[in-house]
Amino acid sequence: MDLSLADGLISENLTHGQVVDCSGYYILPGIVDVHGDAFEQELHPRPGVGIDFDIAMRSVDRQLLAHGITTAFHGLTLSWEPGARSLETGRVFMEGLAKLGPTLMADHRVQFRWETFAHDAIEDIAVWLKRDPKPSLAFNDHTTATLAMIGSVDQAKLTKWAQRTGCTPEVYMAMAEEAGARRGDVPAKIKEVAEMALAAGAIILSHDDRTIEDRQSFRALGATVCEFPLSRIAAEEAHDAGEPVIMGGPNVIRGGSHLGMLSAEEAIREGLCTILASDYYYPSQINAAERLVRKGVRSFESAWNIVSRNPAEAMGLADRGQIAPGKRADLVVLDTSGPWRLVHTIAGGEVVSFGR
Repeated sequence: MDLSLADGLISENLTHGQVVDCSGYYILPGIVDVHGDAFEQELHPRPGVGIDFDIAMRSVDRQLLAHGITTAFHGLTLSWEPGARSLETGRVFMEGLAKLGPTLMADHRVQFRWETFAHDAIEDIAVWLKRDPKPSLAFNDHTTATLAMIGSVDQAKLTKWAQRTGCTPEVYMAMAEEAGARRGDVPAKIKEVAEMALAAGAIILSHDDRTIEDRQSFRALGATVCEFPLSRIAAEEAHDAGEPVIMGGPNVIRGGSHLGMLSAEEAIREGLCTILASDYYYPSQINAAERLVRKGVRSFESAWNIVSRNPAEAMGLADRGQIAPGKRADLVVLDTSGPWRLVHTIAGGEVVSFGR
């Protein structure tokens, strides 16, 4: 069949222009990444080292296209930490993306990964939630885990986190304890931010749900998507409620969680996981889909839905994730005759071709 594109959309009418021969290949909807933070490595390749925003994000744009990702929600952590995940860095990111975004090929969006102890970020989030394209919002609590690690035998992870901020472990621990002193205010702040997001029409996600009660409490706040559940019972609770469940593509291609948590492949096999995100590694979605097909965990169509149609629907993006007239011309041309090979990525009607 012939597929025609016009004005960045899939068209019913054949038009004259550039012809791309896709004979023998699959033509698929572009990948939608609901949560990816690999951009952090481009912006801050080493602790204390920053790269110009435009240089870094143009590189990210090319990486996305090289792995079939046409829509990306960047997981922007807004924390009390200094450095790469600070509020100030978040402000630079948001202003930089507002200026650069229209010149990029992929559709770059933002997921606010709000640290629930970072109360100084709330005023900024309120302003940013009014922007177009609409951000999504995920609740994140790494503060509790950080505080629990203080004084433990294994300090390696704490030291690594401190290095990321440019602080000594001692200074970092003191900052974590200062943030932890806000614990009594956290529930009210979570409710405040959830109400702001709902009023703005943003999709809200819970993050790292461990218990049934975790999922139920965030559902009550309007979090309709369960992201990276840490346990089977949390994933089951979301699944039974008909909610999208997001897990990481790296979990699939590595054969399990690097933290020893719920296996994404097992969750998909059991129908508990409906979406795979790139998480921290952009190549993971397309390679996870291939692994699921080759192992017989999912059919080709079902595996591709997990990285395209399902995430588009979960994020309220009705204009993509399917090949139909009037939908965005976000497409992937894939050679599956051997190990999967991306032949072309088409983003908003613009074609990027890849050699062998």
